[in-house]
Amino acid sequence: MTLSPEDKHFKNHTFYSTGKLLITGEYVVLDGANALAVPTKLGQDLQVKTLNKPKIKWSSLDEKNNVWLETSFNLTNTKIELETESKDEITNRLLEILQTAKQLNPKFLTSHKGYSITTKLEFPKIWGLGTSSTLINNIANWANIDAYQLLNLTFGGSGYDIACAQNNTPITYKLINNSNLKTEITNTKKSLTPLVNPVNFNPEFKDHLYFVHLNKKQNSREGIAQYKKNNNNVSETILEINTITEQLLACKLIEDFNVLIEKHEEIISGIIKQKPVKQLLFNDFKGSIKSLGAWGGDFILASSKNNPEAYFNAKGYNTILKYIDMVK
Repeated sequence: MTLSPEDKHFKNHTFYSTGKLLITGEYVVLDGANALAVPTKLGQDLQVKTLNKPKIKWSSLDEKNNVWLETSFNLTNTKIELETESKDEITNRLLEILQTAKQLNPKFLTSHKGYSITTKLEFPKIWGLGTSSTLINNIANWANIDAYQLLNLTFGGSGYDIACAQNNTPITYKLINNSNLKTEITNTKKSLTPLVNPVNFNPEFKDHLYFVHLNKKQNSREGIAQYKKNNNNVSETILEINTITEQLLACKLIEDFNVLIEKHEEIISGIIKQKPVKQLLFNDFKGSIKSLGAWGGDFILASSKNNPEAYFNAKGYNTILKYIDMVK
């Protein structure tokens, strides 16, 4: 059932968005590379219930139903304000998101009613599967606004994570400069248009692919800032990455897949001036390894003909998920 804006605002409802993993194109997706991304089986929902008072009572739960954020906002026809001033960065960022949503849709949160909001993650926040992007997409759906615009005006980034939040299949994602393309969503800050194409990415060797968490959360904004210092001329690199993305989609053999992801690592390593994660942490691994998203944390992709769990466990990495358990 399609809800009208009034229904979305004034009736109880639950919004849901899927998490994300970027398989190819990290960093260079910002400059127009054709990236391959996959939505995860785990995501985040946002439940809206009406209140009789003009305020928002906000509660965020983790995957174990523990409250990790609790705050309240006062509502008027024109403003959203914290009930109690806070120095907490997450609380203030949430306020910014809600205020920006209202700027994009002035009719959002203008009734005399209030709302009890509960968000629920299906994955640990440290995993980096999209705590922020799933929230942005859910709030955008609730406010009846463009999620890409909301992202641009708050967190920034390429927007591939929003595309994953809105899709149930693997996608290719590319930003292009096309002001004449009326049917696509416009990136207001960069005047770029995201092109999202569902693709058939279902490797025959997926039973040999694993996602390994590096025991720390990587700040993607810091990674992007570092990339921008070194991306003087990436036009040739983008063509190389585009070719790798196309070849991965057509890949039938794990040996060819491994060659491609290792080549991808070498290319990105040359741009961001960092050693690939296999050289840094797993140089004796019998298989191939690729970073996913900003380098230095979150998940890596491990390709191995033999189950690598014992290898990674011995090195202190205990969060290892099979491809089929992670990807939709």
